Amino acid sequence: MVRPEWTEAIPLAAAGVLASAILFIRALLRRPRAAPENYVIIDGSNIMYWKKGVPDIETVRDVVRRISALGYMPGVMFDANAGYLLKGRYQHHREFARHLKLPEASVMVVPKGTPADAYILRAARDMRAVIVTNDRYRDWADEYPEVQTRGHLNRGGYRDGKLWLQLQPLDQPVAARAG
Repeated sequence: MVRPEWTEAIPLAAAGVLASAILFIRALLRRPRAAPENYVIIDGSNIMYWKKGVPDIETVRDVVRRISALGYMPGVMFDANAGYLLKGRYQHHREFARHLKLPEASVMVVPKGTPADAYILRAARDMRAVIVTNDRYRDWADEYPEVQTRGHLNRGGYRDGKLWLQLQPLDQPVAARAG
């Protein structure tokens, strides 16, 4: 089972595995975690139309920057056809993450043939996050009644070329943010 020439390497390998496990656990414990109220799900497929009604990734990038500046942790979800609308070809989450200057884990392109709505609503529920979109999700209100709760869906757009968001900065009390 164990070759004689490996017997000297086994203790060294075991020590390496143990050291790696310790370092991994320490890294997990040190990693800052966002409070649940810090998460925002961005409806990328909706937001990319906010400026002049034409799909533009720069619009989504503006929203990501503003949400981050307000103290939130953004996550962006796109319909599978978003890449075709923006670049004439499919784009995976890695490409969108690079364009948006976000970690890959913060961007999702939903599977082809599936609207992003259900994924957005499920992620927001699971993460106790709010959503930035101009979609009202009326078709989903029975399954996700929280879409009718004030402050759960946050609108935005451009006025006189400047981005506006309904979302309030995190330094305000929760009661002030909700209303």
